[in-house]
Amino acid sequence: MSTATRRSPLADWTVLVPAVALVALVFSWGRDLPGLAVALVSLCLAGAVLAAVHHAEVVAHRVGEPFGSLVLAVAVTVIEVALIVTLMADGGDKTSSLARDTVFAAVMITCNGIVGLSLLVGALRNRVAAFNPEGSGAALATVATLAVLSLVLPTFTTSKPGPEFSTAQLAFAAVASLALYGLFVAVQTVRHRDYFLPVDTEPRPGEPDVHEDHAAPPGARAALVSLGLLLVALVAVVGNAKAVSPTIEAGVANAGLPNAVVGVIIALLVLLPETLAAVRAARRDRVQTSLNLAYGSAIASIGLTIPAIALASVWLSGPLLLGLGPIHMVLLALTVVVSALTIAPGRATLLQGGVHLVLLAAYLFLAVSP
Repeated sequence: MSTATRRSPLADWTVLVPAVALVALVFSWGRDLPGLAVALVSLCLAGAVLAAVHHAEVVAHRVGEPFGSLVLAVAVTVIEVALIVTLMADGGDKTSSLARDTVFAAVMITCNGIVGLSLLVGALRNRVAAFNPEGSGAALATVATLAVLSLVLPTFTTSKPGPEFSTAQLAFAAVASLALYGLFVAVQTVRHRDYFLPVDTEPRPGEPDVHEDHAAPPGARAALVSLGLLLVALVAVVGNAKAVSPTIEAGVANAGLPNAVVGVIIALLVLLPETLAAVRAARRDRVQTSLNLAYGSAIASIGLTIPAIALASVWLSGPLLLGLGPIHMVLLALTVVVSALTIAPGRATLLQGGVHLVLLAAYLFLAVSP
């Protein structure tokens, strides 16, 4: 992770862009934007994503794994939750399924998109991508449990008509989600931290060793500055995503696409920092770091969103639809089964990466053409 420890020509750029993106957010917030303004805000959003990845790498190198992955996953998810609650508060009944659509999109993108890309990149580099099955398997089990408790059970409960939880059921799901998330973080960072550390691989003949362990970590001051800029960049990413969301919603409606596509697009935008960071980690033979990012983001997305939505439902009007439909439940079940088979050996090839990417493609296609 040499970019995190030596000053590069992009260093000033990664400081300037989050500030510019935040200024764009201030001037665009709550306004109807013309086409040119939408393009400029989108450009700022893309720049903020790249800056966020840079600063996340600096922080990750300072605190080490798996804390670095946890910092990025939690930071993105907290701001994602704020975005969901804000959109639901502004949208009324038409956003009753936004939380479900966005959270499920995050699960599919992380467990199939980020995992698939990371395995593909890792296998292309070393023929076989190596990782710890103990840590990744525990993370996958947590994702599956949270997804079923929060997104599948509401479809089958009978206390309230429709794919909704009753107040007591929603409270139970919120407490259970927080408890599982807290337990996972404790296991990941304290009790079994070694399960989530990257697997060392030998460099191929003639290639330099690019492992970040051989570079000195940044100082405390540099890490704190990057942490602050990371938060600024993430606020800019999510805020600018909200600023362009009316354009996205209008485009989806004009194209005659299902409203769930809005949640998919929001999740794709919000998860860009994790995706880029995971791919870069895989290129450095740190596939375990990539899986930490993927599954950690999925766990945080459910484990923090459901409690926040449960709390926000006190003042949000309209129904809160959380239960998945049959198509999405089939895709979730297939994702869990395939992921378990991928994780169990602790090694994966191009085939496993390709299978996960096909599952993501199937989800995206069916979101557009259900």
